[in-house]
Amino acid sequence: MTMNTYSVLFVCMGNICRSPTAHGVFRQKVIDQDLAHLVQVDSAGTHNYHPGSPPDERSQTHAAKRGYDLSDLRARQIRDVDFVKHDLILVMDLENLALVQEECPPEHQHKVRRLTEFCLQQKSQVVPDPYYGGKNGFENVLDLVEDACEGLLQHVKRRGGSSLKSDLTLA
Repeated sequence: MTMNTYSVLFVCMGNICRSPTAHGVFRQKVIDQDLAHLVQVDSAGTHNYHPGSPPDERSQTHAAKRGYDLSDLRARQIRDVDFVKHDLILVMDLENLALVQEECPPEHQHKVRRLTEFCLQQKSQVVPDPYYGGKNGFENVLDLVEDACEGLLQHVKRRGGSSLKSDLTLA
């Protein structure tokens, strides 16, 4: 019997602040729900500014205060295979959306969405880039990402593969 997995890719510009934060938050939520064997999580950037670099220290510090470990994540640029491999490709802002849609083959366009579409409480069209701002920017990113990841987890549970659905009904 083959296991159907569901795969989510988070995308920002450099893959050192927002997308690794979303990666770490969603990964932890998946682990907490005992779904890590069924839900795959990854992140990438639209630009190849920081290949192989760990997330920004400020992102790591603020995430750690809320119980999320980002230290094992490394920056990379989105690749053609990502459009095929992932079930959802979630971007952080409108510029990321335009760049990803431009690169995405027509048959995979339906996978590309904004992460904030999944927010349950927060009202924001985008997850703003905190890179040039102060600590409040990183806290705001976490507030938005945590909220969106809760909604995303509900979405994945509803739409995931048959093995994911059967695992959830057993839980």
